[in-house]
Amino acid sequence: MYHNFDGGYIEVVCGPMFAGKTEELIRRIKRLEYAHIPYIVFKPKIDDRYGDNVIKSHNKNQKDAFNIEKAREILPYLKDHKVEVIIVDEALFFDEELPEVVDHLADLGYRVIVGGLDRDFRGEPFGPMPSILARAEVVTKLTAICPISGKPATRTQRIINGKPASYDDPIVLIDAEESYEPRSRNKHDVPGKKK
Repeated sequence: MYHNFDGGYIEVVCGPMFAGKTEELIRRIKRLEYAHIPYIVFKPKIDDRYGDNVIKSHNKNQKDAFNIEKAREILPYLKDHKVEVIIVDEALFFDEELPEVVDHLADLGYRVIVGGLDRDFRGEPFGPMPSILARAEVVTKLTAICPISGKPATRTQRIINGKPASYDDPIVLIDAEESYEPRSRNKHDVPGKKK
């Protein structure tokens, strides 16, 4: 999918876990490489699942990336790297300044591609993603397959010690025995969430 907007613009690739968001970012990066379009990739330092300085899909495809803590740290990199496209993976883990930063970058003429979960395990808008989605010219919302219903999954189920996580559990957990599954709307279970 190629868009020929006048000047810069924002693209978002979102959806639940296991929908292929990072794989889609890597696919777009490969297209940039094929067309010899210079790009740069950023990821949050907090996301160390696959090590530093790399984004990696569940399919084990990967691309080099710069680890940063705050959204504003993107700006100094642009002085040292001649790029046309800026890619930000796992945007949900960045600070609330990310929407303004990506908006500013698009205003400067950059194509900005942002990837991440659009909802947290509660099924609610996640971090800075809603504001980025509202500013984006192009949104690709991916789905996974719900292992219970076999239907399209748009949500992420957190499971702690074999049970669905409670609504009151913290959004980010450290050192917990937790796992995640994609779920359809009707199979997404969050005990304690108001209906």
